[in-house]
Formats: sequence, structure tokens, C-alpha cells
Amino acid sequence: MILYCCNDLLWASKVRSTADAMGIPARPARDRAMLLARLDDSPVRGVLLDLEAAGSGELLALLRGPAADPRAAPLRVIAFGPHVEAVRLAEAARAGATAVFARGALVSRLPGVLQALASGATIAGSLEE
Repeated sequence: MILYCCNDLLWASKVRSTADAMGIPARPARDRAMLLARLDDSPVRGVLLDLEAAGSGELLALLRGPAADPRAAPLRVIAFGPHVEAVRLAEAARAGATAVFARGALVSRLPGVLQALASGATIAGSLEE
């Protein structure tokens, strides 16, 4: 299962429709409570986190910070946002995001990113590459 945290309905729809077309289970997590509920009730392989979503910094800290369950395998978090938000993208990378993409880069790589999250493969094409 892939979770996606996007307040933008167009992005949420794009992620969902791409995942559906690929046969990859994906569900939304619109806020902290929904994210925690999804993590408790599903085997989550990764999270797509829109840095423009309300509370995205808190969600990233929750997923990657010291409060994360140390017994669990590290959850892979793919952060994305507008290319003009270079500072926010860099902060997400420093906060422990597995990979960081500008929106435009993620659009063209979304099927590969979803497949990599679902299969546990390496995620190529991060902003830092």
C-alpha cells in the first residue's frame, strides 16, 4: 500500500489514477489522524508527501523523526513540491525524505516512483541527483 498526502485534488487524483492503472494499492492520508490510522491498519510501503499540504512538515517529522517506531523498517517518504520552493525542498531532504522531487519532475516519473515504492526498489531521479 502506498499512502499519498495531497490537499490538491488534481494531484491526489493523478496519484490515485496512476496507481490504479498499475494495480498498486494507494490510499489518501489527508491529515495526521488519517495517516496514523492508515499506518495502523495497512502494510504501508511508502508515502508520497506534497510539501504544500497542510501540516506536511509535521507529517514528515512524524514519519522520519525520533518518534517513528525504531522496530519497524524505515518508511520511505517521497516529498514533492513546486520547483520555486527550493528551500522547502532542501529542508525536506535534510529532514530525512527518501527522495525529493519538484512537481514537474515527479509528473514524468510518477509511474516509476510508485513502482519503486511498491516493490522496495531504489528510487532514482531525486532532486539531488
